[in-house]
Amino acid sequence: MKPRTLLLASMVSTSLLVSGAVIAQDQTMQPTATPQNTMQQPTTAQQNSAAQQPSAAAQNSTMQPPAGAPAATTPTSSATYSSSQGQLTVNSKTGNVPSTASPPSFEQLSGGSKMITQEQAQAYPPLANDFIHVAGHSDHITKSQYEHWLQNLN
Repeated sequence: MKPRTLLLASMVSTSLLVSGAVIAQDQTMQPTATPQNTMQQPTTAQQNSAAQQPSAAAQNSTMQPPAGAPAATTPTSSATYSSSQGQLTVNSKTGNVPSTASPPSFEQLSGGSKMITQEQAQAYPPLANDFIHVAGHSDHITKSQYEHWLQNLN
């Protein structure tokens, strides 16, 4: 077998593999034209694609709280989807982020000792989230580690 035959066979198989992957990823569906006077049930594929696309009005809308309810402090949004079982409305809002404006002193968190344990760090959520990174391979945080973390916090 000549080397060019082997090269040609590998190029053909590679191009078939790549083109197959491209065709498999191309899932655009063209709507079929139907006469106005006949009723046709949408296919399952059409129902699924319609269920995955939110309505344009719902994508840009924001939820309003019910009358008498306190106004939300975090932004909320709503999206409506059509499915085979009716309409689905998805409401979402962002969570509260703990403030890092004025972190407590080392002495306040440590309770007067020379180190902050993981249980003591729970009193300040940003430190509790970063405890493993601040402490390194230890189970406590020293005053210098805490001060270095504070410098990089903001």
